[in-house]
Amino acid sequence: MDKLIALERALRTAPPHTLLDLTTETLREYDASDVELRMIDYGLTTLQSVRPTAAKGPVRVPAYNTPEGRAFGAQEPVLVSDEPRGTVTAHLPVTVRGDRLGVFSATFPRAVCDRELLASLAQVCEALGHEILVAERDTDLFLLARRTTRLTLAAEMQWQLLPGRSCARPEFALGAHLEPAYAIFGDSFDWSVTEDTLTLTVLNGMNEGIEAALLTHLAVNALRNARRAGLDLVGQATLADQAIYAQYRGEAHLSVLLLRFELATGEVEAIDAGSPRAWRMHEGGTVERLPFEAQLPLGMFEDTPYTAEHFRVSAGDRLLIGSDGVYETSSPEGVPYGERALARTLGATKLLPPSQVPRAVLRELAEYRDTAPMLDDALAVCLDWYGRRPTADDGPSGR
Repeated sequence: MDKLIALERALRTAPPHTLLDLTTETLREYDASDVELRMIDYGLTTLQSVRPTAAKGPVRVPAYNTPEGRAFGAQEPVLVSDEPRGTVTAHLPVTVRGDRLGVFSATFPRAVCDRELLASLAQVCEALGHEILVAERDTDLFLLARRTTRLTLAAEMQWQLLPGRSCARPEFALGAHLEPAYAIFGDSFDWSVTEDTLTLTVLNGMNEGIEAALLTHLAVNALRNARRAGLDLVGQATLADQAIYAQYRGEAHLSVLLLRFELATGEVEAIDAGSPRAWRMHEGGTVERLPFEAQLPLGMFEDTPYTAEHFRVSAGDRLLIGSDGVYETSSPEGVPYGERALARTLGATKLLPPSQVPRAVLRELAEYRDTAPMLDDALAVCLDWYGRRPTADDGPSGR
């Protein structure tokens, strides 16, 4: 498997548009055929070929109930045998630090497709994923493969603003999703992880189209600027509030829920400045809404004071955060989805990993809405808390 190890190194220096070609060329030495890389689309519904003009199979395959979809959903290799041909097709997830990008597929003679090869291919997929994220600074190839149709300009701006759609660390795992994926307005999310903390931001913007996207961009970058300057959570909210008010003079504002988790203890600092709401499901299955003190949205008035609240998460807790486009969505009869229905959905999805929960929640929401028009974009974020395991240096008490 030395050639596959060498491939990992070669990917780091390859031109961005040649990453898949380089991988295909190397795998030919293992008699591989039908090598394909598929990216998950923005709506999390299909896996799409990076090079559709050269694809031997379908350009798009469903992200569910297909071998590729099972590999993507389970985040495990899926093998499909073809007895008459004497081959095995391996589908492997391409994921970077919990962010699910797509699926890599290749067909091999059954005699060479052993555990050692699969283990090496998994390493190649990890390296390929890292290089795709770097390559996206220089090429549109992989971004184009993520879309089934054209994005609105506002949606293009919003997707480029996001840190990813899922993230995993030993202490937690989280996932997020936005709908309508190809025409989102002002809802957004952001996160940042250090050695000691996770900062999670959920935003519910006002207005529509470009106006909503511009407002959200200002808010997210103001919050990032404050965070990177070392300000605490109150300082971040204050700076963003001042930046938005200075630009719009109160004519536009933005709701935000700011959360800062201490990875070692599960202590959480929170500022609820508007409409995003959070629910917690305990390990035993009971669901409760987190009762934050409502404060004014960012940018509504000049020099708004903000205060932080505190609570603690325990290992096994699951948090679900939704914008008003979730809990205020109405049925065709005009009945809001509401908090009870959302709590039931949270319980019904408890066996899904957090990366899949937001999409499941928004799919349930679409079924509830039925033929009623979608009047607002909707955002769902799910966080599973595992906690930090004690190390040998912590002593018997874990301290």
